[in-house]
Amino acid sequence: MTQKPNDVSPAVTWGLLAAWAVHDTEEVVMVPRWVRTHVPQLRKKYPRVPETVWRRLEAVDAREFNTAVAAMAVVLAAAAADGHRTGGRSAVYQTALNAFGLHGLVHLAQAAAMRGYTPGSATTPLVVLPFTVWARGRLRRSGALRPTRPRQLAEGLAFAATAAVGTHALAQRLLRRR
Repeated sequence: MTQKPNDVSPAVTWGLLAAWAVHDTEEVVMVPRWVRTHVPQLRKKYPRVPETVWRRLEAVDAREFNTAVAAMAVVLAAAAADGHRTGGRSAVYQTALNAFGLHGLVHLAQAAAMRGYTPGSATTPLVVLPFTVWARGRLRRSGALRPTRPRQLAEGLAFAATAAVGTHALAQRLLRRR
């Protein structure tokens, strides 16, 4: 069945939020324990990494991490809503979709570098990458997908990094006020 232009299922746009929720559930469950058990090993393995990096990583408690995840939910919900509103044509939605897929590749690279599990690496091949490829295919068939050039990939990575840093900064600020 061929889709008409702008005939994008809500599963394509709102599915980004759903796929992200499944993926980040893994991270919420696994990050605190993983950090506690692996940072000491990482310190020894990578002695050139500044001590402030390790201390900052260890300082992220479950409350801060969960607050950052909640803030990221707002970011992804806004991107998905914009994607839905525009039939998937929104630059914000497409950038967020690219960011989601690319951040999954970062998870796999982290797991490869660690030669084992890292939080997020289990749901990446099961949810993140399949959803991203599927959604991009649906957007392409509907005529909504903008051409992907290196610039769009860089924007996706920048979006993912900025959103992660920004939501953690917001979480720190919100929790400091309490």
